[in-house]
Amino acid sequence: MHDLLIALQAFYEEYGVLLLEGIRDTLYMTLLSTFFGYIIGLPMGIVLTLTDKEGISPNRIIYTILDVIINITRSIPFLILLILLVPVTKALVGKSYGSTATIVPLTVAAAPLIARMVESSLKEVNKGVIEAATSMGASKFRIIINVLLGEAKTSLVVGTTIVLGTVLGYSAMAGVVGGGGLGDIAIRYGYYRFETGITLITVIFIVAIVQILQGLGMLVAKKSDHRRT
Repeated sequence: MHDLLIALQAFYEEYGVLLLEGIRDTLYMTLLSTFFGYIIGLPMGIVLTLTDKEGISPNRIIYTILDVIINITRSIPFLILLILLVPVTKALVGKSYGSTATIVPLTVAAAPLIARMVESSLKEVNKGVIEAATSMGASKFRIIINVLLGEAKTSLVVGTTIVLGTVLGYSAMAGVVGGGGLGDIAIRYGYYRFETGITLITVIFIVAIVQILQGLGMLVAKKSDHRRT
């Protein structure tokens, strides 16, 4: 037991601070990328819903353009997307490596996923509610805010938890090219140095973070579900 405590203390002294920084950077990349992803993806999802052939403002051209952009972006594997966006990342951040730089490709990868999630959630809203609001003379803005987003908020929150888990997974992949966070630690200290223990610990932390975020998301979803009894 004494030897185990000594070994744990030695491990913490060597890797403790590094792992804490990795957790911090992973959360930083995941949360900020998801935030920026929603700034782009939420309006896209709303426009997709409105301009769909069954939407309140059908527009085949706009829907098709957005649909093609989203489908193409989502079809590109994240690591390839990360490499393709190196010039853009350098232009915006000044470098192509590190946690801050990784936010750029993470945001680009998250936005189309979010757009689809939002579109799917909004299309679940009962059409009768939308028709009732329209017949009462509600403006499109009010229908979007009060009806579509209001009625779909539980589904939107659940979608956010899925997005967070996906983006966190992408952030770990970015470690292959020095993206920072737990993925970077797993590659540099676990894979390159053949430290299997480090790799396992980073995996445990990543899984734990995903479970915590999803747990919090589901809790918020239950709180916001006005249909619960």
